[in-house]
Amino acid sequence: MTSTIFHDDFLLQSQMARRLYHGHAADLPILDYHNHLPPAEIAEDKRFATLTEIWLKGDHYKWRAMRALGVDENLVTGTATDEEKFMAWAACLPKTLRNPLFHWSHLELKNYFGINAYLNKNNAAEVYSICNELLQTNEYSTQNLLHKFKVELVGTTDDPCDDLMHHKAFNDKGFGFIMRPSFRPDKALNIGDKTAFTQYLKQLEKASGINISTYENLLEALKNRVDYFHQNGCRIADHGLVQMPPAAEFSRSLQREFAEFVSGESKQPFSSPAAFAGIVLLELCRMYHERGWVQQFHLGPLRNTNSRQLARLGADAGVDSIGDLPQAAALAQFLDALDRTDQLAKTILYNINPADNEAFATMCGNFQDGKIRGKIQFGSGWWFLDQLDGMEKQINVLSNMGILSTFIGMTTDSRSFLSFPRHEYFRRLLCNILGNDVERGLLPNDEEWLGGLVADICYHNAKTYFI
Repeated sequence: MTSTIFHDDFLLQSQMARRLYHGHAADLPILDYHNHLPPAEIAEDKRFATLTEIWLKGDHYKWRAMRALGVDENLVTGTATDEEKFMAWAACLPKTLRNPLFHWSHLELKNYFGINAYLNKNNAAEVYSICNELLQTNEYSTQNLLHKFKVELVGTTDDPCDDLMHHKAFNDKGFGFIMRPSFRPDKALNIGDKTAFTQYLKQLEKASGINISTYENLLEALKNRVDYFHQNGCRIADHGLVQMPPAAEFSRSLQREFAEFVSGESKQPFSSPAAFAGIVLLELCRMYHERGWVQQFHLGPLRNTNSRQLARLGADAGVDSIGDLPQAAALAQFLDALDRTDQLAKTILYNINPADNEAFATMCGNFQDGKIRGKIQFGSGWWFLDQLDGMEKQINVLSNMGILSTFIGMTTDSRSFLSFPRHEYFRRLLCNILGNDVERGLLPNDEEWLGGLVADICYHNAKTYFI
């Protein structure tokens, strides 16, 4: 198999960039503080039967590309064999030039399996055979894959009703890295979907042991779960929202309406779903602050826009997109409501629309408190923006309108155990930006100084922020 563009100096366009990456970034451990890896697969040290299972199953980035290239759904998410699905993807990959999948996929093949060749339909069978054989060895169990990339922290994403049994079983044994849960209460805020919400309340009642017939009961149940998560190592909350809801207090009329709503007396939709979400979220954020947690807000996506695919495949099928809704005013109001009473926890803001870059970066500066270094973070490029152009824009905007030296860097936000080269990708492009600035006379030609900045962004800042 021939060599590729993915050599040791990939993305590094200057001598300083190469020195910064190889001398100060490449060998640092990884703190992946937000991802969607299944805790059970980590705790059980799962092994994968085929490359398709570990690489293509659940990867909606690849699904979207395959559909765009005219691949039948049976070869994407259907009943075709694993080998047939892989062959279909291999035939697609050469046609993804300039899409981030071309870089990501080849880095994954190179870094995990030692295959430094362009995948295509001609070498697909050989690649599939090599990778499947390697996957049967001890080195390719989930825990060993994490060790391979020097992962020190895995921050999973977990529903408040989760019993965290896998986290407890894993962390009690000690495997050389930490798996921490993150509290994701989105379903408790979604009163606009009455059927789903009432079903979820039953789960929350069972998990908390609290009968939920009033708004106060709901808060008590959520507090019970926050405490449970805290006792089991959780120090991060996460929220996926289209927009930040309004910050408000629960009026008596809304309290009465909520009691009638959950009892079944009212057959009408809840009158103010956004207000309800904002009220409950505000109380949750106060709980986070009291316990010293970090809170994350992922804002802006339009989810499940294709109703036919949603009905056929369910959520997370690759039919989500960037939303173009206003974000700044409600976000400012919400953060200010917490800051007024000094109850604003460490906060990370992620936007999915690049048009919101400047708004989010400047919003962070409004609520820095002069006590915690980098307390409010403009989060790394996320979802559609965690690619070369998106991450470069995020770094440039943060540099121009905030303080780059406090940045906590990259996280995968991924469901795949093969996604950790995204940290390498981020580190390379960061070093390249700084190296190019040196070449242009915009930064000092001082490797030690710049190397300290690189190491902080890639590792040390996140370690101080989360651990």
